[in-house]
Amino acid sequence: MTKNDVITYAIVPLPGFPMMAFSSIIEPLRAANTLARSTLYRWIIVGTEPGTVLASNGIVIPTDAAAIDGPSADRIVICSGGDAELVKAEHTVRWVRRCLRSGASVGAVADGAFFLARAGFLDGHACTLHWSSLPSFVEAFPLIDVRRDIYVIDRKRFTSAGGIGSLDMMLDIIGQDFGAELAAGVAEWFVHSPLRSSVDRKLMPVRLRTGIRDQLVLSAIAIMEDTVEERVTVSVLAGRLNVSQDRLERAFRAAVSMSPNSYYRRLRLRRAADLLAHSSTSVREVSLACGFQNVSSFGRAFKEMHGYAPREARRR
Repeated sequence: MTKNDVITYAIVPLPGFPMMAFSSIIEPLRAANTLARSTLYRWIIVGTEPGTVLASNGIVIPTDAAAIDGPSADRIVICSGGDAELVKAEHTVRWVRRCLRSGASVGAVADGAFFLARAGFLDGHACTLHWSSLPSFVEAFPLIDVRRDIYVIDRKRFTSAGGIGSLDMMLDIIGQDFGAELAAGVAEWFVHSPLRSSVDRKLMPVRLRTGIRDQLVLSAIAIMEDTVEERVTVSVLAGRLNVSQDRLERAFRAAVSMSPNSYYRRLRLRRAADLLAHSSTSVREVSLACGFQNVSSFGRAFKEMHGYAPREARRR
């Protein structure tokens, strides 16, 4: 793109889409146009079917076009809530594929990565999505490089975990398109401080989920989340962080009132509950994926924490 090009976004809200993520795509584009006193971006709303789309908060959004005869676009963004893996929209897939052949980029916010992955659009690319859906996504698409960052931009693919992460992603994209000064202006417009480093983008989701501020503990938890299946020891964890095991133990007890091992165990059991609720993975496979050596020890630990057996999780 050159500075004289107008970049066209096509936003595709799937039924039940999250309004905050949707607005966080469009509003930065509007602010960029306003601050630049020029039309840098245009956007259209494309439905999987003709008509309107209902957001998760009950607001109805009219569409400008339907995917069956969707217009060309420079960038397409799939905006979806937690049911993205269930959406079947062949017209939309064909339209996206046609735009990609013409050089378009495609992205997703919240759980829209499910839609892209099932269509093969994320093959060979890194991505992210909402933290609650990460376990089931990894099980469904083990060959895709899924990351726990707040957003990921990988060549012509861009994905965010949703919410405010979509705003951070759009600020990064605006900066790449038209410079850091405009991106900083858009951030200021929304009284927002953009995340600058890849480390911040990695740890911010952990901090938002846990409320923990200690950087050492956040870094340890990020490693734990990436190593649920292999289940690293506390000594190995401390070594990766270049601190003593005693220091790591003290930091955890100060931040969360428990040892690293206890926190790790709870994390693995929460991951197991997510997998059981959002995938068809067997109980045995879930136990192995969450670092347990056998189903019986997993079952006891699961029931102790959650109050019901793993097999009951799918009936809830």
